[in-house]
Amino acid sequence: MDAPAPIPRPFRDRLTVPVLAYGGILMAVMQTVVVPLLPDLPRLTGASPGTVSWMVTATLLAGAVLTPVLGRAGDMYGKRRVLMAALALMTVGSVLCALSSDIRVLIAARALSGAASAVVPLAISILRDELPPERRGHAVALMSSTVGIGAALGLPLAAVIVQYANWHAMFWVTAVLGAVGVGSVWWAVRESPVREPGRFDVPGTLGLATGLVCLLLGVSQGGQWGWGSGRIVGLFAASVAVLAFWWWQQLRAERPLVDLRLVSRPRVGLSHVAALLTGFAFYANSLVTAQLVQAPEATGYGLGLSIVQTGLVLLPGGFIMLLFSPLSARISAARGPRVTLALGAAVIAAGYAVRIADSRDLWMIMVGAAVVGTGTTLAYSALPTLILHAVPAGQTASANGVNVLMRTIGQAVSSAAVAAVLVRHTSPVGGLPVPTLDGYLLAFGIAGAIALAGSAVALCIPGDPGTGGTRRARGPRKEVMEGA
Repeated sequence: MDAPAPIPRPFRDRLTVPVLAYGGILMAVMQTVVVPLLPDLPRLTGASPGTVSWMVTATLLAGAVLTPVLGRAGDMYGKRRVLMAALALMTVGSVLCALSSDIRVLIAARALSGAASAVVPLAISILRDELPPERRGHAVALMSSTVGIGAALGLPLAAVIVQYANWHAMFWVTAVLGAVGVGSVWWAVRESPVREPGRFDVPGTLGLATGLVCLLLGVSQGGQWGWGSGRIVGLFAASVAVLAFWWWQQLRAERPLVDLRLVSRPRVGLSHVAALLTGFAFYANSLVTAQLVQAPEATGYGLGLSIVQTGLVLLPGGFIMLLFSPLSARISAARGPRVTLALGAAVIAAGYAVRIADSRDLWMIMVGAAVVGTGTTLAYSALPTLILHAVPAGQTASANGVNVLMRTIGQAVSSAAVAAVLVRHTSPVGGLPVPTLDGYLLAFGIAGAIALAGSAVALCIPGDPGTGGTRRARGPRKEVMEGA
């Protein structure tokens, strides 16, 4: 009997975008699946609530550090290879969580899973290298929207598993999904031929890791340790000192981890600032909505929903991001990505205006959250397009990694700010302090103001690379970047 004919390469090439989008959704699912477990983990692991919170903090810290590092490694050694390594680390982390109830192992495993944060910038860089210009905009927009899609899917999925099965089953599910992701990338994605050769900047990596850990640890733990405590003040001081020295070292390195001269260009630097502000504004929506709808009805505004019901409330936002990603690509093609970014941030602010107008009725809560999700789709889809048109082809993974890092820092600051606001605005309900509606509305107002600031920054980005600022040569892999 003759062996079956091999599947032709063009068929695999058509699967490149779906496979990479699957990886992005998987990354976002990995970040959210632990949320429904947090209230029960102290009982399940015998650890204190403060220790259990490190399962989230460790993922945040590891992701922030590894995203620019793996992005640079992808530019040097191959984006497909590093993408598979990131998904493999996530899979190993899930397996370790599935096998253990020891909080120390769980925290270390969640740190390993943080490597998946590099999936989206690496995938976007592969899309730039492999797709023709006419397909690239839609593919990058879809890839960017996977962050919201995965986050919307991850919460209800995890809630259902936790409610009806052993909690370890949730990590077995993510481990299997991760293994499928590694195999799919190996089978369907070509290795990009675009490289930026050089020696890996070990001192720069250590300096960035130390500075970011001090910064994000201070931001994430400030509410628990006290913002004026010696530990928090010391962490922020150490972060400033280390990052200042790191900046000096990067400017003098022959092959820096982050090309700060490139970052200092307004087109790139302002895109990173906009990413920070947009990350802050986007993250507040998920944080506040989940808490508000689960608040007890005795508060006068809460709906008393379960975690599963809460996930279903947030689910439409994920589908909206999927539906609106082609619109984002069309606006960027017609008006330029900076206009799309400014419009997206303004729509986010409009969504928070809806939330301030009415946060008592479920349908209005869902409408407001959907408007914020629409704006997030437009903004997140435009950011990588701005970066792709502003940096040389050999630095796209590292530059997008820095952009994702800025979003991560924005989300961390958003989490701390929302927590600080809600802690200061509480009232006793059933003998327990519960955030007031005024606290939630203030959080919405802050997030909306930050979104408007992001829109203003977007309009200050010079040029309009999506409508003529870039000259393309024939073929998808040969580009001449003006000023790059």
